[in-house]
Amino acid sequence: MTDSMLALIAEELGRIAADKGEALPALTPDSVFLDGGLPIDSLDLATLLVVLEQRTGQDPFRAGFRHFTTLGELAALYAVPA
Repeated sequence: MTDSMLALIAEELGRIAADKGEALPALTPDSVFLDGGLPIDSLDLATLLVVLEQRTGQDPFRAGFRHFTTLGELAALYAVPA
């Protein structure tokens, strides 16, 4: 599931960046969300999480915030029960 989640995250990040007129750099599981070179801010990240919940039906944050910094860490949150 992690590879498919990475693809979904990349797809949605592409949409967010395009809406802002920005281009995404090449994404890897080690790409850092904030202050890591991606053209997104905290509001964009919150939007991403809402869209991921809508598209997957999962909310790994239901029980509270779970720390993540990279795309791979976020994708992994969707691979295990919250």
